[in-house]
Amino acid sequence: MTIPLQFRGVRRAFRRRFGGPPIVAIADATFELAAGEIACLVGAAGAGKTTVLRLGAGLLRPDTGVVHVAGAPPYGPHGPVVRRLAGFAPRDPVFPPAFTVREVLEYCARRHTAGRDARSLARDATELAGLEASVSCRAAALGLAAARRLMLAQCALGGRRLLLVDEPFAGLDAISRRDLCDRLQRCAAAGATVLLSSADPVGLERLVDRVLVLRAGRLVRDAPATVLLGGRVLEVIMDAPPRDPPPGFRLTATGLETDLGHRSAEAALALCRAHRLGIRASRVRLKGLDDVLFDPLEAVPR
Repeated sequence: MTIPLQFRGVRRAFRRRFGGPPIVAIADATFELAAGEIACLVGAAGAGKTTVLRLGAGLLRPDTGVVHVAGAPPYGPHGPVVRRLAGFAPRDPVFPPAFTVREVLEYCARRHTAGRDARSLARDATELAGLEASVSCRAAALGLAAARRLMLAQCALGGRRLLLVDEPFAGLDAISRRDLCDRLQRCAAAGATVLLSSADPVGLERLVDRVLVLRAGRLVRDAPATVLLGGRVLEVIMDAPPRDPPPGFRLTATGLETDLGHRSAEAALALCRAHRLGIRASRVRLKGLDDVLFDPLEAVPR
């Protein structure tokens, strides 16, 4: 079976404008995604998420290592053919100022086919994005939520099998996030592989199958979401958090927190009391995707 997206030992650095050592955006990335899988690149700003997506789309070449889309690199002699299988949606929607939604999609559709077939592809993409009522509106005048849906329509147009979507939920309200999640799930249910990025993955637990965590250009975690989520986190609220937390705890804005694992909350609180820490309140919650950003572990087996 052909693997939709595969990275093997990929490194990518950028030269500084005024000299000096290069900036390593991706130090060493190895992973692969299956058909119909939705994966999320999680990491802080500057972690390398956009670079991974642009490498997958063939917009960048790796310095070392191999990127394959459906078994072939998205650059070099096979690049034009392979890139037709992958769509890339950047973080910030930008459209020609004079084009309507219909004209944007029909222009993109003509890169795949012509005549009635192109118009049919554009109509299908319009339905995917839920923009039937906006086809005559100027694309550049759309609100952020509608503009992101139009970007998804462009990305998926032509039945592309790999969708690379950069920060699709940034700036969206909860209703718009949920709507876009549903549309991405429909793409995956139709067989497309989706790789999206997020610096703020709160609420994406119901969407993603796999989580890839980037820290300073290094892929430090690659695991099914079910492996990373569902654990319990103890939050301890204090009037005066300590400078150095007890073993296994991490500092937060309001006190401390720790992954409970197999421990009871009472046992973890007893450790705080043993360090003579003043506890004002505590609560136990389920672990979310945002917790993965701060997890100290460096690797989780696939």
